[in-house]
Amino acid sequence: MTTSRRGIVTGGTWCVDRNRAIDAWPHEDGAAEILATELYGGGSACNLAIDLKKLDPGFPVATIGLIGDDADGRFLAHQADIHGIERARLAVTSAAETQFTDAYVSQRSGRRTHIFFQGTGALLTPDHFDFTGLTARILHLGLPGAHKHMDGPWQDGANGWVTVLRRARDMGLQTNLELFSIAPDRIANLVRPCLPHLDYLIVNDFEIGALARMQTSSDGVTAVSTCIEAARAIMAQGGMKLVVVHFPAGAIALGREGDVATAPSVNIPQGAIVSANGAGDAFAAGLLYGVHEGWQVPAALELAHATAAMSLKGLSTCATVQSHQACLEQARIWGFHPTV
Repeated sequence: MTTSRRGIVTGGTWCVDRNRAIDAWPHEDGAAEILATELYGGGSACNLAIDLKKLDPGFPVATIGLIGDDADGRFLAHQADIHGIERARLAVTSAAETQFTDAYVSQRSGRRTHIFFQGTGALLTPDHFDFTGLTARILHLGLPGAHKHMDGPWQDGANGWVTVLRRARDMGLQTNLELFSIAPDRIANLVRPCLPHLDYLIVNDFEIGALARMQTSSDGVTAVSTCIEAARAIMAQGGMKLVVVHFPAGAIALGREGDVATAPSVNIPQGAIVSANGAGDAFAAGLLYGVHEGWQVPAALELAHATAAMSLKGLSTCATVQSHQACLEQARIWGFHPTV
């Protein structure tokens, strides 16, 4: 059904990221110094689309979303244009300001903090998703928890995400859902109804734990065996052919037949790391590109880690991602951690 299709369409969150590097995250009533600022596109639909075009400029990428008729909206439209993203379905409205995120990264801890304004994101509905005429093979959709109408019930679906995923599959698309690291119960309530309508699920250790209601990390250390157990539990509830869980030390990939592949992450020098903002999107971009191109899972995981590592070099989500050849070359120069 999908063999004649090519490319990926991203759908959902397009927002402006106002990225700020600070000395340290303050306590309430405290203060922090801004060390660097950068304006860039953000959100799951924007980030993955740009990452894919950077990995392979000739790869077909389209997008669906909603932006405002304002300066931020025009900035995002320009970002799509300069990267060669087909945006005929990136709708514009004057009913709200463009969604934006204030994205902070602490120089002291390396941790990131996102404070977001829904704006146009609250107005996005399944009616914005018209797949007619699209020849893409995969839909990458997100972010549950960041879109008011999509998060609520829609027609006969538990929420708008279910409705869109059903429509995509009916039109011959394979599906992947990007998550948002919000409260665990909210992740579970929004995403579990989507599982039967997914072909892929690429999440981090926190998110798979939230979905499976398991404790997958403690004091910053990922319990890999628990992640595998959680992935198996989620695979049993859905229609996915591949569930992938990534975490700082590596990733695991569970196939439909129960086969498990593991891959350590890139041993990027600490001094080369600027921000983890967008690293998850970069990982998903590398993985989906490899899967789309028919690579075996271990090779796709290697590219996923390489793409994520390259994204760590920049303050913004996608600014430092390069071609898939360059990402892999740099990752192999740095080397990979010895084991997961």
